[in-house]
This record gives sequence, structure tokens and C-alpha cells, in this order.
Amino acid sequence: MSKKFNRELLADVAERLINHLNNRTDVQNIDLMNLSGFCRNCLSKWYVSAAEKKNISISYDEAREMIYGMPYSEWKKKFQLEITPEEKENFKKNEN
Repeated sequence: MSKKFNRELLADVAERLINHLNNRTDVQNIDLMNLSGFCRNCLSKWYVSAAEKKNISISYDEAREMIYGMPYSEWKKKFQLEITPEEKENFKKNEN
């Protein structure tokens, strides 16, 4: 296989990652940001950006619903916890 990513395989990997995150609602976005530098919202923004490059119109809210598996407001009510001061501080440190 060449060094270039196979798009079909990459799509399968991305879908598996999204499904994995949908099943791990215990993992908060702040945890993802502090550990890896990206979260579900980032994936949503990347989805919108990729769609724009292909002249496909999709809103950020639509992309979020695809990534979260439900409307973001619903996910937030069901699963999002308050950010602790320590998590907030770690985020600020990692932002730079």
C-alpha cells in the first residue's frame, strides 16, 4: 500500500471513531481536549470543512448531530458534566 491514505479505509476508521465516542458518553469533551487536543466539536467542524471543499452544504448543527448521534443540546443535557477548575486550568495550559 502506498503512503497515501486509502479513502475508503480512512472513512471506515473515522466512522468507527465516531461510533466509539458515541458509546463512550462518559468521556467528556474537555477530557478529549486535554489529552489529545481535539473533541467531538472539532470533529464536527472538520466535517463541515470537508463538506465545503466538496461544495456540499451542511451546517455546524447538522454536523454536530451526526457526530454526537443526537442534537447537541440533547447530548449536553444527558451527558455533559460541569468542567472542574483543574480541567479548565489544564485546558488553558494546553491551549498555547
